[in-house]
Amino acid sequence: MATVDRLSAVLERFRLSAHLFHAGPLCGLVRFDARPGRGFLHVLRRGELVVTHPPRSGLPARVELREPALLFYPRPLAHAFHNAPVDGADFVCATLDFAGGAQHPLVRALPAVTILRLAEVEGLGATVSLLFAEAGRVRCGQRLLASRLFEVLVVQLLRWMLDHPREAGLQSGLLAGLAHPGLAQALSAIHARPGAAWSLQAMAQTAAMSRSTFAATFRAHVGQTPAEYLADWRIALVQSLLEEGMSLKAASAQLGYASAASLSRAFSRTLGVSPRAWLKSARAAQAARDVAARP
Repeated sequence: MATVDRLSAVLERFRLSAHLFHAGPLCGLVRFDARPGRGFLHVLRRGELVVTHPPRSGLPARVELREPALLFYPRPLAHAFHNAPVDGADFVCATLDFAGGAQHPLVRALPAVTILRLAEVEGLGATVSLLFAEAGRVRCGQRLLASRLFEVLVVQLLRWMLDHPREAGLQSGLLAGLAHPGLAQALSAIHARPGAAWSLQAMAQTAAMSRSTFAATFRAHVGQTPAEYLADWRIALVQSLLEEGMSLKAASAQLGYASAASLSRAFSRTLGVSPRAWLKSARAAQAARDVAARP
């Protein structure tokens, strides 16, 4: 198993924010609507629960839970909980906002939903106990601390997925690549030094593979060629840097492009829109989300 830190570079660049919005029993029917850029993490501590998903969602129409479990929805997906009106299941729930929304590298690589018994994921017990202890009483900083604990749970869950890719249902994508020891070395190096002169040979050497073996293995696990992944990673970083206020010229120098013009061409080729037009649209979308989030 790779000893490199496979997650920090991704999560430091594309941050996750969790926000506690419910603690306690849920009774009757509760629906959760799909909203752009928003996911959910639910933790069931006690009780029984029936989860339903919309037709044609590609997910099981009905799932029954009878023991402590978590439900992780990294992407917008409508779902509903059904339980008895008297013995309501005991829950904590949080919304998840990933920087970059659906384009967050991990969000794109995750299954639409992950439902796991808490006993399956080693190390969750202490975090879950502290989460319920904080969520169940009013103390200074209670909501903030509970929200941070949800973020800890997500990182612990991602760790488990990397160590158990088959059980997690990982097919192809970033997480499947990070679950492979050799590819994890190369991917983590790319994430940490995106502006380096990454040739196929340099990537293969980092993975301790021949060029041909590395290229084939990368394509099989990640679903892209190494060059395609590198280009997409750099453009994702450009999007993040532009939203932070960095100029295109500064971004091009940081990420290894010959000039702002060459970066602009690569951006347009990848996303089908110029950096300026994309940034204008992204800011308008964020403003709309801010308005929708107001009480």
